[in-house]
Amino acid sequence: MFSLARPHRDDVLLAVTGLAGGVFLWLVGLHIQNGRLFDAPWVSLLPLVVMSALELLRRSAPLTALAIGSVALVADQFTVGSLATLLLFTDLVYAAVLYGRPAASRRIPVIALLVTVAVTAGFIALVPSADALLLGILTGMVSFGPALTGAAVRNHRDAAEAARLRADQTALLAEMDRVQAVTAERARMARELHDIVANHLSAIAIHSTAALSIDDPGTSRDALGVIRQNSVDGLAEMRRLIGLLRENGAAGPPSVAPTLASLDTLVEQAGANSASSGLTVTLDDAREEAGPLPAPVELAAYRIVQESLTNALKHAAPGPVTVRLRRSREVLAVEVSSVSGERPGPRAPGSGAGLVGMRERVALLGGTIEAGPRRRGDGTEIWLVRAELPVEERA
Repeated sequence: MFSLARPHRDDVLLAVTGLAGGVFLWLVGLHIQNGRLFDAPWVSLLPLVVMSALELLRRSAPLTALAIGSVALVADQFTVGSLATLLLFTDLVYAAVLYGRPAASRRIPVIALLVTVAVTAGFIALVPSADALLLGILTGMVSFGPALTGAAVRNHRDAAEAARLRADQTALLAEMDRVQAVTAERARMARELHDIVANHLSAIAIHSTAALSIDDPGTSRDALGVIRQNSVDGLAEMRRLIGLLRENGAAGPPSVAPTLASLDTLVEQAGANSASSGLTVTLDDAREEAGPLPAPVELAAYRIVQESLTNALKHAAPGPVTVRLRRSREVLAVEVSSVSGERPGPRAPGSGAGLVGMRERVALLGGTIEAGPRRRGDGTEIWLVRAELPVEERA
């Protein structure tokens, strides 16, 4: 389809150069054929002018330019002819393959080959001589040669474009992986910070409230002792985490992360923090298998117990808080139960981020977790957190 797009400057240069070269050949009287129907030399300028003008359309309307150029080339055969007209036509064939539609660019070389074969066979049949073969070769040079060159250049250009697109897609996928890795690392850091800070700050908040609300020197002294101990422990854990972030970056759970071996200390500390609230914390460790656990499993189990004890300190009614550990060959089961209901005294607010963090930890290991109210056989309502963590990596 004809386009009114502004011609490329290279196309303008080709058109001007071709026209100037053809006029120069006409002025010096250099023609390529004689004895034609229109033997006046100036008539050969008409196809030349048309072919030069078509160069302006070689990019914007290459197929239209080739169709009109083919008519101009046929018309040139009835004049004394010009070498510039032939050269300009070869460029139109090349441009039609390079800039035309994909289907047309595939058909033009085939059509050019068929035309070359037909012209060669026709001339050999009419004039069985070497001149007929020479005319066939000249036809191939004018049509099939430029079409083949255009196809090669187009294939190379398409391959380069495909390679560029693949490189862009690879870069995009790499950026997506980087963003996902950063997001996952931020989520891991958020879980660690929450589990470390929430436990100690909850105890500090509850005991500081008790110290302010109860006018008793002994109670205030005990509360301040608990506050100081949690402050020291919290600072120590924060320093450990900051040191790990500086040294290890995103290298995964470090070897010095909390393990189930230090669960006794955690339970003892939770019992001290919650004694003033009427909570008694006990550990029931009945793991059948005594072998080592993967570091991510131990860290997840420790953090689940820590967060569950923090929630019990915030919300549980006076009564027992029990931590149970069970292990089979394939699964480590962690249970933390506390009494549901209202309790007197100060309470710390909750944000719900702890439950989200526990679910994320369990999901990363391919385990299951449930948290919610349950009713015992004696009618007591409890809050139960139960998680099952695979102790072996799953495919």
